[in-house]
Amino acid sequence: IRTMRQITIILAIFLSLSACNNAKVNELEKLKKEVKMKTEIATKNKATTLEFLKALENMNADAVAKLFAIDGKHINPYASGIFSDGVTGQDAIREYWKPVFPNFEKMEFPVEEIHSMEDASMTFAKFKGKIKLKNDAGWYENDYYATFKFNEEGKIIEYVEIFNPIT
Repeated sequence: IRTMRQITIILAIFLSLSACNNAKVNELEKLKKEVKMKTEIATKNKATTLEFLKALENMNADAVAKLFAIDGKHINPYASGIFSDGVTGQDAIREYWKPVFPNFEKMEFPVEEIHSMEDASMTFAKFKGKIKLKNDAGWYENDYYATFKFNEEGKIIEYVEIFNPIT
């Protein structure tokens, strides 16, 4: 009887440990899936961030606007009255950029850094602005820091552009 009781106890411990181990394996698999999903989202959002800068370089207001959600926001918190402090809505974003592009011969925005944030729906980019003025009037150059927030569809819901408005 004593041996049977010991075997029962050992079997119960084994089953408990096995159940704990299965729970840990399931938890680990769940974490792996979550990390994979967040990595995919972050990668997609970084690609959209680069696509935004490429649309600016191509001076294509329609392409810029299409990257935003219908109610997306373009915010310039340090515009100082020299530039607009921003606009809201895909149509307003298109209209914001349309008159800008004809003033320049060429625009380049080389990226120095791009990072996904802890929240995969956000990216941070540090880039240069190298903008050639028309009629051989020289170059406008500035440093930019920007945050991008994305919705579940991968559209930009908020773009915050930080630059030196005095340059």
